[in-house]
Order: sequence, then C-alpha cells, then structure tokens
Amino acid sequence: MYVPFENLPEESKIWIYQSNRKFSDAEFSEIETALQSFLEGWAAHGTSLESSYQLKYNRFIIIAVDQDVQAATGCSIDSSVEFIQSLEQKYNVDLLDKMNVTFKLGEHIAHKPLIDFKKMVKDKAVTENTIVFNNLVNNIEEYNESWEVPAMDSWHSRFF
Repeated sequence: MYVPFENLPEESKIWIYQSNRKFSDAEFSEIETALQSFLEGWAAHGTSLESSYQLKYNRFIIIAVDQDVQAATGCSIDSSVEFIQSLEQKYNVDLLDKMNVTFKLGEHIAHKPLIDFKKMVKDKAVTENTIVFNNLVNNIEEYNESWEVPAMDSWHSRFF
C-alpha cells in the first residue's frame, strides 16, 4: 500500500538505487507511475507493505517500507529487485551495481566506477569535502541526515 513518503516513520527501511545515467523527465515520469503501481500491490505473505518512494536528481530511486506495520520478507524484497531489474532492461540503465560512486561536482552530478573515483582522489579532482551520495544508509532518518554528505563523513573517506 502506497503512502506519502513524509508519512513514513524515520525508522522505515530504505533501499537506494542509483542510475549510471541521468533519466529524462519523460522516463522519470514513467518510472514514477510504475513505482506507484508496484507499491500499491507490494505485499509480504499476503499483507500489504506500507511503502513509498522518492525520485531524486533524475538519477536515484529510493524505496521505503514501514517495517513496524509489516516487515519486508525475502520474497517481497526479491519482487522489488525484480521490479528494479525490469526498469534496468526497459531503460537500458544500471541500477544495481554497487561498485559505482555518485557525487557532486559543483551543481553537476557525476557517476563513476569506484576505480575512477579512487583515481580522481589521487589526482585531487575530488576532495574530502566533495559531496557524495552514501547509498548505504538503512532508514529514512539516516537518509535525511547522512545521504548527501562530504566524502569525509561517509564510507568514501577510506580513499583519502
């Protein structure tokens, strides 16, 4: 069951999927419609999941579920991954590769393989103050506080 994102409690579990390219506005509009439809029917063991989403920067898909109402289970998580895989195929994008880094270069959002990001650190093209997207956050509270942060405040700090 879809609920507005702002109505979910801060402890709600989230999954963040980053695209290897920017979606067009038309693509993002289609994705929003598909997400809303998917979440309306998303369930665990026959019980609706109180869930929501956010789309950010034409690049990120954030899915959230209130685990206190009904926890997402293995099968329901599998169905969400299958949904994300269907988006990958439809739009010819990569949403599941965790070996990429997305970060801000001024107002531009850059997406690089981890190896290229490490090289940029070495070449001082990015610094500890570069804003990175920490997609390892686990819940809405962490998402609100620690998703867009200077590299020194995330797991990216190990490269400096």
